[in-house]
Amino acid sequence: LAGTVPEEPRCTVERADASLTYSLFLQRFAFSRPVILSGVTDNSAFRALCTREKLLAAFGPFLVRLSTANTYSYRKVDVPFQEYVEHLLKPQDPARLGSDTLYFFGDNNFTEWGPLFQHYVPPPFRIPGTSPAYSFGIAGSGSGVPFHWHGPGYSEVIFGRKRWFLYPPDKTPHFHPNETTLAWLQHTYPTLPPAQRPLECTLRPGEVLYFPDRWWHATLNLDTSVFISTFLG
Repeated sequence: LAGTVPEEPRCTVERADASLTYSLFLQRFAFSRPVILSGVTDNSAFRALCTREKLLAAFGPFLVRLSTANTYSYRKVDVPFQEYVEHLLKPQDPARLGSDTLYFFGDNNFTEWGPLFQHYVPPPFRIPGTSPAYSFGIAGSGSGVPFHWHGPGYSEVIFGRKRWFLYPPDKTPHFHPNETTLAWLQHTYPTLPPAQRPLECTLRPGEVLYFPDRWWHATLNLDTSVFISTFLG
């Protein structure tokens, strides 16, 4: 479902296609800057399993763990997946704080969701000394997680569009940890001088964003979106 969140046509994150080699990925991106990868995997089979109907049929009664859509995401609530999809999967209310907004974006039960994850083809490039862990999510338009950081990883959009904002580790962004990304975009982003703006881009289905270790990032779903991240821990 199309949201009412504007899409910024400008993209300041570098892009690469299937011609990117592993050695070049390590040399240019792995430890230094984000990159959007296109054509490195084909997840059409996984996408076919992620329609609303297929997911409700497979996982409807299972409990999913929702987290608050704020920087620290400490509050957790367990609800049946069907209840989340049918009653809680709504556009972000601009007046609500992220700490009062529940969002399904990880904390997956790998025993129950394992059969789905087996069909996902992760990006081929690994960071030496790390192992991958999946984080699967579904969220309404205007939702997202405000600025935070962790280890390196990938994020792929399966359905919808997802806007990303990124700062390197040495540039702490100005934000309130309980404010939504939507509120930050509406109130703080317009006041930033060009030199203080983040790297940003909108991901579409089939595109994969790689972000290095400790890079600040915030996300904003422009539509009702299905997405999966591969964290390299």
